[in-house]
Amino acid sequence: MTQFADLDTCVRGLRDEMIAFTSELVAVASENPPGAAYPECVRFIETRLAALGLPSERVEYRPPRGAHDESGAAVVLSSVGTGQRTLYFSGHYDVVPVTTAGQCAPVLKGKALFGRGSADMKGGLASMLYAAVAIQRLQLPLNGRIRLVFVPDEETGGLRGSGFLAAAKRLGLHGIGMLTPEPTSGVIWNANRGAITVRVTVHGREAHVGLLHQGRNAFEDAIRVVARLQRLARRVGRRRTRFRVTPEAARRSLMLIGGRVEAGSNFNVVPGRCMFTVDRRLNPEEDFATERQALFAVFDEARRDGIRLDVDVVQEGRPSGSPNASPIARALTLHVRAITGKTPRFEMCPGLLEIRFYAQQGMPAYAYGPGVLAISHGPRECVDTDRIVECAAIYARVAATVLEAGHL
Repeated sequence: MTQFADLDTCVRGLRDEMIAFTSELVAVASENPPGAAYPECVRFIETRLAALGLPSERVEYRPPRGAHDESGAAVVLSSVGTGQRTLYFSGHYDVVPVTTAGQCAPVLKGKALFGRGSADMKGGLASMLYAAVAIQRLQLPLNGRIRLVFVPDEETGGLRGSGFLAAAKRLGLHGIGMLTPEPTSGVIWNANRGAITVRVTVHGREAHVGLLHQGRNAFEDAIRVVARLQRLARRVGRRRTRFRVTPEAARRSLMLIGGRVEAGSNFNVVPGRCMFTVDRRLNPEEDFATERQALFAVFDEARRDGIRLDVDVVQEGRPSGSPNASPIARALTLHVRAITGKTPRFEMCPGLLEIRFYAQQGMPAYAYGPGVLAISHGPRECVDTDRIVECAAIYARVAATVLEAGHL
């Protein structure tokens, strides 16, 4: 790996800048929901790109006609290199809401940087940005370019970020692959589950318990709907993905019924309304349209049986999977091993991932980042700053490999 020695040295020399970038971005409380401080994040990223001599383009979110949005959500784009062949480094600047006071105040203790979003994934944004900076500063010849994509809204499905870019047909153009620095705990995620999450509201008629005959119990009607859903859940649960996921029991296709439940107003009143959620998680081998139709057929059947209900879609996201033997996958494996000394496993992410947007464009897409998943949304979220630097070196090496001049 002597050909990468200069690149590694350049990346290590950018360590202080990476830590400062991460700290300053963590201090911007970009909690989502609701989508706070998006304009501040955008300005900070644009300012840093300008200071580094990199171009930037702001793509502002436009809500559908008749909708209203004051979040200031926008995607920031930048690039290094020229040509059409494009390797995408994409990451999100929104974070899950804080759970304790002061979580957005970055604190550096030894090599650990604490703060909301440090692991998921502002430390990862530093890695992908400064990987591109190292390529630029060494003026490595590239057959193509690195495209940097900073998006909002990943934590709530990507509507104002990657989803918006995809709808506008500006996502993944001329892409040969994509990397996103999610907190993968040292593994490579090459697949993700899809999601269909709905809120079901069953309508009855309120009445005093003493006049029970005048009411219609929405809770009891909801039980009838749930019984149908349970039959579907049992069929779904017999399926297994071929992608690796830990533990073995997690290979099942999933349906969670009743993650949230609300009903009635008092113990002596027939409930006139019962709300419950259904969260259907699809493995990559399952067809999204077919599984969505099967779920909604349950609600249609209940309506035909006289049950009044409404179904609101909370989120939808398609499953995806990329091979673990593509050129990018091989390069990523090679350079993770070279930098960390460990051969990474390929696994399926248990939840949604933004790799799905790029996989749908027909390119291999993978997640690998400096953070640890188990602590990413917790009260003591932190990232090892050594891992930020290591991840930057890995991303830079992968880009230099797959965009090598003369490589077709």
